[in-house]
Amino acid sequence: MGPNRWLMLGLGMLAQGACYLPTGALILLVPALRAAGFGLGDVGLLLGAPSAGMVLALIAWGWCADRYGERLTMTVGLVCATLTLTAAAYATGLAALGVTLTLVGAACASGNAASGRVVLGWFPPQRRGFAMGLRQTALPISGALAGLGTPLIVQAHGVRGVLLVCSAVCLVAAAAVGVFVVDPPRPERAAVAAAGSPYRTASLWRIHGASLLLVVPQFTTSVFAVAYLVGERGWSEIAAGQAAAVAHLLGGAGRLACGRWSDAVASRLRPMRQLAVINAAVVLLVAAATQAGSGLTAPLLVLAVAVSMSGNGLSYTAVAEHAGPVWAGRALGTQNTVQNVGAALTPAVLGLLIAPVGYGAAFALAGALALLAAPLTPAEPG
Repeated sequence: MGPNRWLMLGLGMLAQGACYLPTGALILLVPALRAAGFGLGDVGLLLGAPSAGMVLALIAWGWCADRYGERLTMTVGLVCATLTLTAAAYATGLAALGVTLTLVGAACASGNAASGRVVLGWFPPQRRGFAMGLRQTALPISGALAGLGTPLIVQAHGVRGVLLVCSAVCLVAAAAVGVFVVDPPRPERAAVAAAGSPYRTASLWRIHGASLLLVVPQFTTSVFAVAYLVGERGWSEIAAGQAAAVAHLLGGAGRLACGRWSDAVASRLRPMRQLAVINAAVVLLVAAATQAGSGLTAPLLVLAVAVSMSGNGLSYTAVAEHAGPVWAGRALGTQNTVQNVGAALTPAVLGLLIAPVGYGAAFALAGALALLAAPLTPAEPG
């Protein structure tokens, strides 16, 4: 008899949530970083730095999870995240802060690469979509907590205080994972030797490509929502943070609903295609409302953030199931790598785009890319 699977899922969520917390907090630090003298382009680079670090490390962490197990991988990564976040808290200047935040992302990649294997290993297929959706709610829950707490902490203790709180959370998560996580059963050596690469067919590549396109609206809306509401609509930082928290909580509920939906229809990819169309429609509505200066922009933006993150678990579940237990860590590492390429480039590129052409054009581009993701998503893996 194995360990309680829900406890394992909860610990995986804790690890992933702790690993996402620095990124969620950085999004809320945009006004403080601007006040510290960083331009919007510089802030975009800093926001993309953790994602860039993840890109460099995700496949390696996935290999470690395949080879050495989830508990060791997540524990070591969270300890490294604790140390690098502390270093970032005391870094000064664009270069030093950018380098340390890149290292933070590289360390936090461990939770993304390994926690998905816990779900794959301990949950049967008929419950896996909901379990993976629940696991993916760790990100919006973490983002919501960042939205509520970051503005208050930064007012009292500055950017350094926020980064040190993130460091403490990672340390607590490292201790919990190191003590309580039990690795799922490992494949037999013969199965490992016989398993061929799932990348010999196009299905996984198409899932990765569609996910990359869907990252753009997710990060365009979530990263620039606070900057838009504060800079263009005159909201306070606390009010904008509360709106971001609501959006993340709605996104978390959406991930649960999408996971249950995929279990009910016994397909991860059909809901993914349909949700891409809905995602595009909502983000294009945000673009139109922004251009028109409509009062509906703020609620539509909250809805767009929620919808754009709702289907995240569908692609992860599809990748893990198609790759199988032998390749799951590397395939999930590749999935995270592809998504973090988009997450790293989106704030930097669109931060430069917004200055000359405005927020409306940036939202329109994000919506168009979401629409392209629908036909790119394969009908079925295999």
